[in-house]
Amino acid sequence: MALVRYFAGARAAAGISEETVAANTLDELLRQLEGRGERMPAILGVSSFLVDGLATHDRSAALPADCVIDILPPFAGG
Repeated sequence: MALVRYFAGARAAAGISEETVAANTLDELLRQLEGRGERMPAILGVSSFLVDGLATHDRSAALPADCVIDILPPFAGG
């Protein structure tokens, strides 16, 4: 399980600030989250992701057990 924390526009799109999701990879998790709201796919497409505080670019890498994933859309237009 992963604790997903939404920030800024991601929080507005999801309608919640955090949730727990079961996923093996970041890519799998993002596919699940796309259904959280009509704006969510666009937000996820431009967001950065932190896994346990570290920027993650390899979406196919295995997620650590009980990790925290921060979804960070661009802030202040950029």
